[in-house]
Amino acid sequence: MYIEQGRKGKLGMWKYLFPIIGFLGFMLINVLFSIFMVEDIDVVIQDQIETMGKPFFFFVNLIFFVPFLGGLFFWVKVVHQQSIKSLTTSRNKIDWKRVFFMFSLVALYILVTTGILYYFYPEEFQLNFEPKAFIILAIMAILLVPIQTSFEEYMFRGYMLQGLGLATKLRWVALIVTSVIFGLMHFGNPEVAKIGPHIMVYYIGTGLFLGIITLMDEGLELALGFHAANNLVTALLVTSSWTAFQTDSILLYTGEPGTGIEILTPVFVVFPIYLLILSKKYKWSGWKDKLFGKIEPEPQIEE
Repeated sequence: MYIEQGRKGKLGMWKYLFPIIGFLGFMLINVLFSIFMVEDIDVVIQDQIETMGKPFFFFVNLIFFVPFLGGLFFWVKVVHQQSIKSLTTSRNKIDWKRVFFMFSLVALYILVTTGILYYFYPEEFQLNFEPKAFIILAIMAILLVPIQTSFEEYMFRGYMLQGLGLATKLRWVALIVTSVIFGLMHFGNPEVAKIGPHIMVYYIGTGLFLGIITLMDEGLELALGFHAANNLVTALLVTSSWTAFQTDSILLYTGEPGTGIEILTPVFVVFPIYLLILSKKYKWSGWKDKLFGKIEPEPQIEE
């Protein structure tokens, strides 16, 4: 099973503390800065964009994920002496078909729903397409966004999920804790200031969904595909003045963000539909054991 893959190396539960505490400390500083800053976060972001320009602002916000992901892989390989494959999946090899299927499913959903909204509410969108700026954005996004999303998946649904699962011997504890921390990580996002703290239902719900598909599918592939598609397609297709990603996308959303059912729909409607599709396609079974079952101690080999 996936969590047990963490045993394929030199465990030492103390080893998990350094990357997790280091990353969470970095996130905490970011959140506290957002909460206690004197100026409004939207004003700060707009000042930075005017100073740097959208392309460089986008680059600066993503480039630090390169050493983050590289550092995590280095720690896993050298300190834990665990393979990246075992951090990724319980299968014999990484199933890239799963990654691309989930990417395609999510990309299709974003394209269709954005198209529907554009058709019915054209006054809330502005065509923002400029070929040169978009090509620059596309190159940076295709290179950097998958690194950003992969780091978050390998940290939360990979490294942290395996570590907490092995430490507590309880799958549901690992699932809930990583989902809540994943949601709280986004508390410093400008969307929270604009919409309100109840948007955390969406962020924590997304973390819970990604954790469920990771445990049920015994690997990170589906979560990697989902997260990459969600961030990459959104960054290229539509942006607004109050989102974390502000890019030279095709469309600019000029309306006000939804604060009610729009937040709840993905968590309570879209994600369950995804679960239904995936469970049928990959023939998932044993939900209770995979999500709530105890993790058995590693068998001891008698001398």
